[in-house]
Amino acid sequence: MPFLLIVVFIVVPIAELAVLIQIGQLIGVWWTIALLVADAILGSLLARSQGRSVWRRFNEAIQARRPPAREVMDGALVLFGGALLLTPGFLSDILGVFLLLPPTRALVRAVLVRRFAGRMVASMGVPREFGTRPPGGSRARQSYDVEGTAVDSPPDGLNQSPPTQRPAT
Repeated sequence: MPFLLIVVFIVVPIAELAVLIQIGQLIGVWWTIALLVADAILGSLLARSQGRSVWRRFNEAIQARRPPAREVMDGALVLFGGALLLTPGFLSDILGVFLLLPPTRALVRAVLVRRFAGRMVASMGVPREFGTRPPGGSRARQSYDVEGTAVDSPPDGLNQSPPTQRPAT
């Protein structure tokens, strides 16, 4: 974990600066800045269109009453891709575009699922329809469950004014 943090917070910014300097020397400072602004704008438009597409598929999955696992993963990848495209730097832009385009996003999703499949929680039981209660209608009691009762009060009791307070003597 410390190695990953060193790479993310030290090595990546140094590599981004090196690439920016090289491109700035090659095409000029103002063209480099214009290119960074243009790819941020185009990246935000791409992120918005891909985000809408993922959101539409997410809603279709919910309406079809199936778990939207793929759509949630795609939404997270689109979110990270959009953030990387808004970050100044060409290396982060390449990774951001890689996460935003559907064919490459599918590859990244497959790699992530394969890598983290062992950490995902799966329920082994009677298959049931998404969004329904388990057989038996309720869950097992937990230590934090509290027994209690509720009492309906008549509606006319709600319109009464609060009792007047007497001054303390």
